[in-house]
Amino acid sequence: MPGYLMHEGVIVTCAHLGPATPTQASARVMVSGQAVITQISTYGVTGCQLPIVTTGAPPCVTGSWIAAARQVFADGAPVVLTDSQSSCQPNQTPLILGVTQLFVKGS
Repeated sequence: MPGYLMHEGVIVTCAHLGPATPTQASARVMVSGQAVITQISTYGVTGCQLPIVTTGAPPCVTGSWIAAARQVFADGAPVVLTDSQSSCQPNQTPLILGVTQLFVKGS
């Protein structure tokens, strides 16, 4: 399914509301004046709210994209879309996206 292209300005969190920041973005492709995110970019997660004491699970540390666009690429890598699948390590929970641009779609 088509989704909107994600850019570096989108607020992203782990499923436990820990802020996530991209490690890199495509400097060559811009949307809404900001660099797009590609599948090879990982996210660093800080402040994951998963309580170790009650669940025994460690907090989210990184996030990555499992699936991205099939037809749209930037710097040779698939771009991340708003409907792309993600996973945080070590818990395997998804990244949660905030509001993104609503002009450019990909599939």
